[in-house]
Amino acid sequence: MVDALHGAGIEVILDVVYNHTAEGDHHGPTYSFRGIDNSTYYLLENDRTRYRNDSGAGNVVHAGNRYVGSLILDSLRYWAGEMRVDGFRFDLASLFTRRSDGTIDLEAPPVIAGIQSDPILSKRRLIAEAWDTCSYQLGRTFPGTTWLQWNGRFRDQVRSFLRGDRGKVEALKSCLYGSSDLFPDTLEDAFHPHQSVNFVTSHDGFCLNDLLSYETKQNWANGEENRDGSDANFSCNHGWEGETGAPGQVLALRKRQARNFVALLLLSNGTPMFVAGDEFLNSQGGDNNPYNQDNDTTWLDWDRLESNRDVFEFTRRMIAFRKSHPSISRSRFWREDVVWFGATGPVDPDASLLAYWLRGAGQGDCDLYVMINGSPHDTAFRCQTPFRNWHVAIDTAAAPGLEIPYEPDGPTGDEVQVLAHSVIVLKLQTAS
Repeated sequence: MVDALHGAGIEVILDVVYNHTAEGDHHGPTYSFRGIDNSTYYLLENDRTRYRNDSGAGNVVHAGNRYVGSLILDSLRYWAGEMRVDGFRFDLASLFTRRSDGTIDLEAPPVIAGIQSDPILSKRRLIAEAWDTCSYQLGRTFPGTTWLQWNGRFRDQVRSFLRGDRGKVEALKSCLYGSSDLFPDTLEDAFHPHQSVNFVTSHDGFCLNDLLSYETKQNWANGEENRDGSDANFSCNHGWEGETGAPGQVLALRKRQARNFVALLLLSNGTPMFVAGDEFLNSQGGDNNPYNQDNDTTWLDWDRLESNRDVFEFTRRMIAFRKSHPSISRSRFWREDVVWFGATGPVDPDASLLAYWLRGAGQGDCDLYVMINGSPHDTAFRCQTPFRNWHVAIDTAAAPGLEIPYEPDGPTGDEVQVLAHSVIVLKLQTAS
């Protein structure tokens, strides 16, 4: 399989969970490590009758133990060497920093140090989920200084802005810019924007369709009385809970918001990540933690591709737009190449309106002018640049198929009407 995917130009990133096992808490079954050497393989509470549960799954693997660390490294070497995978995404990678007493080692945790010094593993793509239930190490705090990291802050801030929360403009600016507060490329901290893996959905939490359709999680089928899964979803149902019976105007607004999420994700500096099925609004019926559902809940419903082909086509063309504009995704931050505005003047941090002018000459690209209306009101934006030869390249509120026109219309003029809950991107047709 790996060889076939490589033959098609596709890299294989393996999602690995070395932080806990299926043996669960002290009430759980004995499958392996518990019956072999309990105190070696797991971190125990002080009374030694219970496990530390910083993973939220009942136990924490004792990665700081040299024998357990060797086991993890041997496993990684097998997948990288024998199976030839291209990299790893580490679930709750912050748990690699736990010492034997449960305290945190941010200097040289053995597993992370072992990976970074290994001649094979150090050359693979390394992606961290840099948090757990007790420690949030996202950004410069995480000791894997060259690793990419899932940017959970990007997820939360973009969700919050697009559902209309006020006071989120500065946070959105940081997300679009590449999260330089988390991944600074100063002399002291030599990070890069691409280390921020930007996402709005993942296998944990709501999928994109359900993020736009449910105010509350619907995890009843999991057998945990809806207690499992996060309650901090920053979701919005746009006036109707669920999909059954939803009015046409609600469904249309949800699709527009889906396009907004796709647009902002692909207009942001950093590494974008999608969940399979989001491009055609696959649904999990409101379940935001379907870890034990091997059924219609988690299977991709390909029939929805036809009913949501407009979202699929928008996503496909938005990816092509990003690839065709190297000024968006850079190895360094935008710095002096970006100027931020409000709708008609300076940025208002309390409004749900933001615009920016991204200069592209230094990247061999044209200039872009992005206008984001996160409010429920249509708003006139004024182009605040010394030239006016702007043409509409993207409009998430346009009719299906016309959101990214093949042939842009004539110049926009000084003002552009940006409809409620929409994003417009202008493209400069002549060099600035």
